[in-house]
Amino acid sequence: MTQTYKDIVSGKEFPLTDGMFIGDLDKQLVSLIRHDLKHIRASDFISQHSLMTYRLKKINDMIASDKKVNKRMRDRFTKVLNDEYYHEIDVQKQLDETNTFGQKVADNIAKFGGSWTFIIPFIAFLVVYILLNILKPFGIQWDAYPFILLNLCLSMLAALQAPLIMMSQNRAAEYDRMESQNDYRVNQKTEMEIRLLHSKIDHIIQQDQPNLLEIQKLQTEMISTFGQQLYELREELKKEQYEGREI
Repeated sequence: MTQTYKDIVSGKEFPLTDGMFIGDLDKQLVSLIRHDLKHIRASDFISQHSLMTYRLKKINDMIASDKKVNKRMRDRFTKVLNDEYYHEIDVQKQLDETNTFGQKVADNIAKFGGSWTFIIPFIAFLVVYILLNILKPFGIQWDAYPFILLNLCLSMLAALQAPLIMMSQNRAAEYDRMESQNDYRVNQKTEMEIRLLHSKIDHIIQQDQPNLLEIQKLQTEMISTFGQQLYELREELKKEQYEGREI
């Protein structure tokens, strides 16, 4: 007579080939069983049918744990992408929207005053002005040498042009500052994304792959158990058919 063992979960009797001892199981499975049955021992027996339930529960727990970690990482990615601090700024557009009339005038004057379009006509005007006052072709001289009126006008022009150019330079400095701040935010965002990617890769290497291998191992054990049971069932059927023929 085949020796049987009592299943610690269902209380039914099973042959040794239809189960395992608790001491032969891995720690995670033992921990799951101990969660339901507090006083189990290494010598206790559990059937393959009952063990199948805990194997499936272990697989589900591992999948749920991976999903939880992946969700947490996705949330961190989403938080970084949606964080206003890391958003890029269209510097030129923002400056254009906040530009006042006086600042626009200063920018245009500084742009015009620093171009050959202004320099060449201005030099031509000075040459003509000096020649007219020296040669007096029409007998008129309104500003004799040393051209005091011209010097006065040039001094007034320089006095007005200097603050306008400074205003424009301040705008350029503001543009550079905002552009630098924008680059800093982009660099911070990139660094944060790289860190999160490293965390994701570490998780895949250290947890996802081992979990996947563990799940494959459990699936192999379950398939092996099914195969063994089918083989035993086939052998019993052959035995019954053989005995029926003898009768």
